[in-house]
Amino acid sequence: MVQKAASSQLQTSAKESTNEAAVTNGVASSANNKSKDFSSDGVADNDIFMLPASDFQLLGLLTAIAALVRLFRIYQPSSVVFDEVHFGGFASKYIKGRFFMDVHPPLAKLLLTLAGWLAGFDGNFDFKDIGKDYVEPGVPYVAMRLLPALMGVMTIPTIFLTLKATGCRTMTAAMGAGLIIFENGLLTQSRLILLDSPLIIFTAFTTLAWTCFTNQHEQGPEKAFDASWWFWLVATGLGLGATVSVKWVGLFTIAWVGSLTLVQLWVLLGDTTTVTPRRLLKHFLARLFCLVVIPLTVYLGLFAIHFICLVNPGDGDGFMSSEFQATLNSKAMQDVPADVVLGSRVSIRHHNTHGGYLHSHNHMYPTGSKQQQITLYPHKDENNVWLLENQTQPEGLDGPIKGSNAWDTGEPIPIRDKTVLRLYHSVTDRRLHSHDVRPPVSEADWQNEVSAYGYEGFEGDANDYFRVEIIKSLSDGAAAKDRLRTIETKFRLVHIMTGCALFSHKVKLPDWGFEQQEVTCAKQGTLPNSIWYIEQNEHPLLGANAEKVNYKNPGFLGKFWELQKVMWTTNAGLVESHAWDSRPPSWPVLRRGINFWGKDRRQIYLIGNPVIWWSSTAAIGIYFVFKALSILRWQRGFKDYENINFKRFDYEIGTSVLGWAFHYFPFFLMQRQLFLHHYFPALYFAIIALCQVYDFATNRISSLGLRQRPAIGRGGIAVFLAISIVAFTLYAPLSYGNRWTQSACNKVKILNTWDFDCSVFPTELSQYAVDAPSAGNAAQTAAPVAPGPSDKGSQDLNVTPQPAAEPSVSRVEKVEYRDQDGNILDEEQVKALEGKVSFETRYETRTRVIDSDGKEVDDGPAGAEGVAPPHPDVERLPETAPEVPEDDGRDSPATASPEDDIGKEKSVEKADDGRPRPASEPSEATR
Repeated sequence: MVQKAASSQLQTSAKESTNEAAVTNGVASSANNKSKDFSSDGVADNDIFMLPASDFQLLGLLTAIAALVRLFRIYQPSSVVFDEVHFGGFASKYIKGRFFMDVHPPLAKLLLTLAGWLAGFDGNFDFKDIGKDYVEPGVPYVAMRLLPALMGVMTIPTIFLTLKATGCRTMTAAMGAGLIIFENGLLTQSRLILLDSPLIIFTAFTTLAWTCFTNQHEQGPEKAFDASWWFWLVATGLGLGATVSVKWVGLFTIAWVGSLTLVQLWVLLGDTTTVTPRRLLKHFLARLFCLVVIPLTVYLGLFAIHFICLVNPGDGDGFMSSEFQATLNSKAMQDVPADVVLGSRVSIRHHNTHGGYLHSHNHMYPTGSKQQQITLYPHKDENNVWLLENQTQPEGLDGPIKGSNAWDTGEPIPIRDKTVLRLYHSVTDRRLHSHDVRPPVSEADWQNEVSAYGYEGFEGDANDYFRVEIIKSLSDGAAAKDRLRTIETKFRLVHIMTGCALFSHKVKLPDWGFEQQEVTCAKQGTLPNSIWYIEQNEHPLLGANAEKVNYKNPGFLGKFWELQKVMWTTNAGLVESHAWDSRPPSWPVLRRGINFWGKDRRQIYLIGNPVIWWSSTAAIGIYFVFKALSILRWQRGFKDYENINFKRFDYEIGTSVLGWAFHYFPFFLMQRQLFLHHYFPALYFAIIALCQVYDFATNRISSLGLRQRPAIGRGGIAVFLAISIVAFTLYAPLSYGNRWTQSACNKVKILNTWDFDCSVFPTELSQYAVDAPSAGNAAQTAAPVAPGPSDKGSQDLNVTPQPAAEPSVSRVEKVEYRDQDGNILDEEQVKALEGKVSFETRYETRTRVIDSDGKEVDDGPAGAEGVAPPHPDVERLPETAPEVPEDDGRDSPATASPEDDIGKEKSVEKADDGRPRPASEPSEATR
């Protein structure tokens, strides 16, 4: 590797002395010493591969400490915690090959699956509930947690090397590593089966690679296109691809690198001495390939692996189009006749919500007309079959031919645009029907109930007539625009008597409707939600020689692009409130955390180290003040930017602050649910900026007098790290789920917005000596004891005998009202706000069971003590309320397993009175 003579020394002390000599008193005569090429003044070769052995020894020590901190008692808790419900569950689905839909790209989930599979995980554990035990089923949860934990450990050497690459001294780099080690929030996230630790390490690696590349670039033409230059540029591209493949937050990292790339190209454009147009094009193409093509290739490749792994139908395929679903095992469809004719037995599918097939079953609406239910059902079933009849029966020799098979003889009669039909449900002998009656759920004036009405032999009435209206703009091919064709023709069914169109939207019926999707007849419904198409088509007259059609195979790119759109729509639709959400203004000041888990008088609560958090925020503020003053001084004609240290402070720390801004401010534009952990990438950049500010103040700005007294700088680092470690220790019980006391908890509750519950801890640590009940028997109480023979004589015969005393159980429910920042409102404040502002009330019930001795007993499944509800990032969207305007609905299909729906219907059929009633088992929502 070629190096300038002035920077060829290998020892850190010699290199730092060179840097100091180059910027003595921070002054340079720019008129005489300004570079004649695109190299930057005051930049030395900070090659991290050339660090002295002492630096690597210190790096090894810091990494070992990080491993101890991250891996300490990683086996606890031995039950499912917070989002392990989802990301552990995704590992099960990967191993089983069952398709699922998640708003995050697949890299981190694939790595977690690999860790579990290598440890022997067979995918049979479903991670369904917070607090579900890992030990008894033999889940290798420790191995799965080790992956994010080790990634958290690797963040420590990464930030150390990054700070060295920026030119910071070794002690400053050690301080940065120490701050990451003892940051409670990063620790908590890295010890669980979650995605944030992989996100942070790939963000950190990208930052390291780009910092090293920038250092090579700023040394001018001598370094351009050499091996080290290419190495770090390619590494940056790989890091960008990995980061965006964990979460789309990686797009912010791409924006950060992209903006700095534009700055570099702009500087290159201004160098007319060494950068010819051909060489400028070479710089541009190199960056285009490494920073665009490589990340895109990584991203596409990981989705290719994702599709290879998920080949079977699962609870997420309902989000996808029929063409997509047809690529999954057992979802593929045989070729079917293309032309739809009178008498065809068809299944009709909703085009927009992907909610499923037009469906009916022998159960009635509990209100309204109390006629037979019409729903949208997501699985293939005989109750999805409809026979298409003309509005009059065909004529025979002896008059009209009776029965539903009347169209099975003679010539096939195609169904053309504007044809009026009746839809006959063969299984229940009823016809699709609508009338001016409000639906049981969506009781809007513009919606009518749709039912199945009639009986065997009944000829029907005028309310059974629907007109076919072909949507030519959506139909595929000239023939499909003229007549009904399977799959290719998209159409509406308009009710003749009322003018409304058959309609469905992402509203689920209650238990009496088996949680299937609602179907109505809408007079003002949006066009996409009233569009249908035919998927299955059978007719005796359409033999083997009839023209056949099938779904087009979308191919990899088609599936990839469709999944991206579904992920985007679903992610943007996560707008409902969550018990532990927070907004971006509260993150830099650490106003609120997230409750992860609670059991056996222990708690895991995601909260940052306030010393590190607030100090890093202060460093960002210092830079903003500096930048504002420098702009004002520049406008007044001051020559501050002729000072090399001034320029380097502005650029180096400005680069880190820009990274912080790119990873923080975009969240202000999002209406979706947000949480404290969304700030972690920005926090990483803030910690880097904090270390850089400290390094400039103590090692590079001579006017402060600290550079001449290095002992003060080293002492400041020691004191600051000591304070950070003390703060870390104080909040460690919330990070590890360790034993704690109420008094210790209350003492460190600095802000009243920190809503971890100190009452769950005992008053003394000695109370942990009593074995807490396990989740399996927590709710058990002693059975009443019948009085023995010796007790009978002592009882008052005129008093009803009482059972022996059993532990008394008391349950207290408290309703808390909070503002948008999470502050608790008292009753007077709530009353004062009524009628003045719009706010929602969120209820969180915390149940405490107290036995007869006043001791708290674990009640029910683990995690019942105020544990956060399931995270929405991977949940289905809430169903649309009747008053909410319609949207395209693609992000929230009504899905359930066939077994659940069949079980529900059978449970109603077995009821004594035959009326719909709630089923015993709810269907599982698509995550």
